[in-house]
Amino acid sequence: MIAEIGLAVLWMAAALAALQLIAGIIALRPKGAQLGTLVRPVAVMQGVLVALAFAALVTLFLTTDLSVKLVADNSHSAKPFIFKLAGTWGNHEGSMLMWVTIMAVAGGIVALVEKRLREDTLIATLAGQAFVSLGFYAFLLLASNPFERLPEPAPEGAGLNPLLQDVGLAFHPPTLYVGYVGLSIAFSFAVGALVTRDVGPAFARAMRPWVLGAWIFLTLGITAGSYWAYYTLGWGGWWFWDPVENASLMPWLAATALLHSCSVLASRNALRAWTVMLGVVAFSMSMVGTFLVRSGILTSVHAFAVDPERGSFILALLAIYIGGALTLFGLRASTVTEGARFSFVSREAALVFNNVMLCGILGIVLLGTLYPLLTEAMGVKVSVGPPYFNPVSAIFAIPMMLVMAVGPLLRWRQDKAGRITWPVAIPALISAAVLLGIVLLAPRVSLLSALGLAIAPGLALASMMPLRGRKLRRTPLATWGMVVAHVGIAVALFGMASESAFSTEKLAAMNPGDSQQVGPWRVTLQGIAPVAGQNWTALDATVAASYDGGEPTMLHPQARTFANPPGNRTESALKTRWNGQLYTVLGEEGEDGRWQMRFWWKPFVPMIWYGGALIALGGLLALLGRVSSEVRRLVATGKIAYRRERQGR
Repeated sequence: MIAEIGLAVLWMAAALAALQLIAGIIALRPKGAQLGTLVRPVAVMQGVLVALAFAALVTLFLTTDLSVKLVADNSHSAKPFIFKLAGTWGNHEGSMLMWVTIMAVAGGIVALVEKRLREDTLIATLAGQAFVSLGFYAFLLLASNPFERLPEPAPEGAGLNPLLQDVGLAFHPPTLYVGYVGLSIAFSFAVGALVTRDVGPAFARAMRPWVLGAWIFLTLGITAGSYWAYYTLGWGGWWFWDPVENASLMPWLAATALLHSCSVLASRNALRAWTVMLGVVAFSMSMVGTFLVRSGILTSVHAFAVDPERGSFILALLAIYIGGALTLFGLRASTVTEGARFSFVSREAALVFNNVMLCGILGIVLLGTLYPLLTEAMGVKVSVGPPYFNPVSAIFAIPMMLVMAVGPLLRWRQDKAGRITWPVAIPALISAAVLLGIVLLAPRVSLLSALGLAIAPGLALASMMPLRGRKLRRTPLATWGMVVAHVGIAVALFGMASESAFSTEKLAAMNPGDSQQVGPWRVTLQGIAPVAGQNWTALDATVAASYDGGEPTMLHPQARTFANPPGNRTESALKTRWNGQLYTVLGEEGEDGRWQMRFWWKPFVPMIWYGGALIALGGLLALLGRVSSEVRRLVATGKIAYRRERQGR
């Protein structure tokens, strides 16, 4: 009965989305203004209904209702609770229902709280959101029904892909989806502003919290996904330029550019057309990622669907949404006024430069992701990997980081380069000294790694320069957020460059009692023993690891075997120190009885994820600063209205 209720309320939510779209279109006409009062409550009710539908699906997974096809295909009665829950979205249909749920709930929140936009612009925005939602409702209800019943209940479920049976799955997809859907809201704001010709600071101020929130969740999702792949796949890497990894990176790059452009428009009334275009591009990248994951054209642990018809459906949605938005932009671009001008030496100019660099990196990643797919369609297989992505992206990333160090020190509108000479000189000298030291002491380090190691400390120091001369307690949270996020980028850059420059790998065939030297670590295989978990069995290796002759630490890498569904997974064991991480993996037993073991010593690699966390924290501080400012504004407005009312009496 729960499945039928979930399907029924999903149909009702789709009907309300259609009503929201129709009412919004009519309300924008001179004779249909009265229907405008209907749009907000319909948007709220749509969000409530689709949330109920998702709650119904969660209930089906938690109770392991094997009469539902999706549950039978992706769950098992013996799975731990956390994996039953994660199984709700660890599949194609469930993940798409989560997408629609977040989208509808976000639209309902916009309808409830947004008071800054003109009423016609808000109605156009909500109508645009309904239009986007309708395509996904149609996709769910016509091609990917999550509540489909089996003719007869399955005796037992097939289980979840062993690679996905990890606590990281409970957090990685939801955070990414919140980010993707936040960009759909930004897209709807952009469409609404174009429809009503209301592209200005008010539009940017309304859109900015959604872009910032989406960017925070995308940052968290990418960081968590990187670490999940790092410790789960057992390959020792944190980024592989996998097409689906790129599919999450591309929206983040576009959202980063949009966030800065939106802030300039909100506070300085500049970059109007650029902001609208980036709103369209950011959501376009989300849709491209959705198509890559669910079209069946990729083979990946991320890819949920292998049905070409579903891929064609999403491709059609991509063409409709993005093609329609670009057409609207082309028709209305002439009505978007230029906005305030600024000089070549100004903070706005620095932001524009970095936005161009971000778009350049986005283009490089998009080309490298789609090119192999296009050549394969023509019968030629081409592999595009780090030898392409790393150096070509660096052409844009390195100038961007140099300007990032200088930009926050510049004044708005117009400035003189000589004014910031001394604040910039110290970080520049530090970077130059580090680069010289690397050339002299570690000449074998690659050019890109050396530049990364040199730029990182200078960027970190320069990022803190905006706090110079300020009373820290009175510094706005938005400024703190910028500083923390930029420092986070420097920290992550240092971790990436250090891991690339100084990692040590050792592959060895070992008997119990054998030892190996890996960087400063002495590792000894003490034994192999079978162990069992709630839904798996494993061979567990006991490895004694001693750092630089110190007391040994016991590590337990495992080779796990899952029965439902059948599969194997490597469970690496990590030892983290302040200066890096020891990474151990248990391989297969050889014909001679020795065990294949793989060890890595990765200096400062945790700084990659510490940096990602700092970037997200910076975004959160900035968001809290914007929210607190808005709350103060509303309180002040309420007080003024109250005083006027009393004076009128």
